[in-house]
Amino acid sequence: MKQATGLRARERVVVHVDSTAARWISALAVLSLSWWVLLLHKDLAWSLTVLGAVVLIARGIFLGRPVTAGHATAAMVVCILGIAAVFLAFDLLGNLLLVTSAVLLMWPTSARPNPADLPRILGLVNATSGDPLAPFAMQSSKCYHFSADGTAAIAYRTRLGFAVVSGDPIGDDAGYTALVADFATMCHTRGWRIAVLGCSERRLNLWSNTAVLGRKLSAVPIGRDVIIDVAAFDMVGRQYRNLRQAVQRTRNFGITTEVVDEQGLEAELLAELTEVILASPSGARTERGFSMSLDGTLEGRYPGVALIIARDKAGRVQGFHRYATAGNGTEVTLDVPWRRRGAPNGIDERLSVDMIGKARQQGAQRLSLAFAAFPEIFTDKQRNLPRSLVFTMVHLGDPLIALESLYRYLRKFHALGDQRYAMVTLTQVVPLLVVLLSLEFVPRRRRLTSGSVVRASLS
Repeated sequence: MKQATGLRARERVVVHVDSTAARWISALAVLSLSWWVLLLHKDLAWSLTVLGAVVLIARGIFLGRPVTAGHATAAMVVCILGIAAVFLAFDLLGNLLLVTSAVLLMWPTSARPNPADLPRILGLVNATSGDPLAPFAMQSSKCYHFSADGTAAIAYRTRLGFAVVSGDPIGDDAGYTALVADFATMCHTRGWRIAVLGCSERRLNLWSNTAVLGRKLSAVPIGRDVIIDVAAFDMVGRQYRNLRQAVQRTRNFGITTEVVDEQGLEAELLAELTEVILASPSGARTERGFSMSLDGTLEGRYPGVALIIARDKAGRVQGFHRYATAGNGTEVTLDVPWRRRGAPNGIDERLSVDMIGKARQQGAQRLSLAFAAFPEIFTDKQRNLPRSLVFTMVHLGDPLIALESLYRYLRKFHALGDQRYAMVTLTQVVPLLVVLLSLEFVPRRRRLTSGSVVRASLS
């Protein structure tokens, strides 16, 4: 029996059309009926209201969206209110309510995360090698679609009728092709359209089969992985001059570092690190991110997460980085860097370099330093119009994430790797942009434990 344990329908499905032919026939039948209503009724406003409602219902039928008991109940209540409003001569309000009832009837269902899936996902992350985004599959807001034998899974979230896949599948790659086909079938039955955010170059073929997916997904490059070969890394040569200088500045300042297990934090250290988060320039109370971030900083929720901490000569914590692992420790990936406002320059470079050394000692093969989004935009001195527009949009987003500053930090390591892509349907680019940007940038409340906040306030 195929498993999709991360999927929980809000109510039992009561109406569903599950073949393309049936969807076409049903949608055309509903539209044809609406024309008869329009011909028999001479009130233009009412006719347009009926037409709008019917078009919305026909569209939902064509997309294959299931109608649940909750959908039907909500739509019926709003429809009755609309008819009552028209009867009481509130025509505009009544018309709006009638159209709203059609929207509610065909509103897309969504999937809900299942916390019980986490132990299985942890096992699959440990079985995944060569993928720096694999640890981020553990993020608690994600749902999962498992292969029939449970040896692979896809992490995703649903929003506004889209199932957005996070990165590549995890687990045994021998079952990825069948897993994607089964996932596409499941999405088809739910009326969800598929998009992928953070697809690697080597997995593009998984999402290129139009016959399996039902529509064509186009690959749009969004940036490059930054991957350090920990065994070969050194800072010798002119190209690493800026990196050496940054690291040396912190040594001159008396900065020392240590690596600790996030799950083993003692109360005093937890309070110190919480205070750093609260004193950071931004993001203290909220967290963002979808495909390339992990939540639950300092909560000790996920095994295999390490923190590397920088202290000044007085012993005060000035910053720390959070790293997650995959492939039984062979893959190490930077999640979030934190630094105190006014911390010495070079803190991030020092933490990264020292973590590379620690990863080498522990037998890791690769360490991923964040993600360089649109690096070509920052190196191109003769931008054409499209690239100039992207460059402007990137800087408009600086309050959320300063991509150029991030790029200038990452380029010191000279480790730009393979491209990552968004796999999207170009005919739906506008709603997809809304969905993807909301997943990445809409803030979620950070759950700093009350005990750590109290201790931090007393420090």
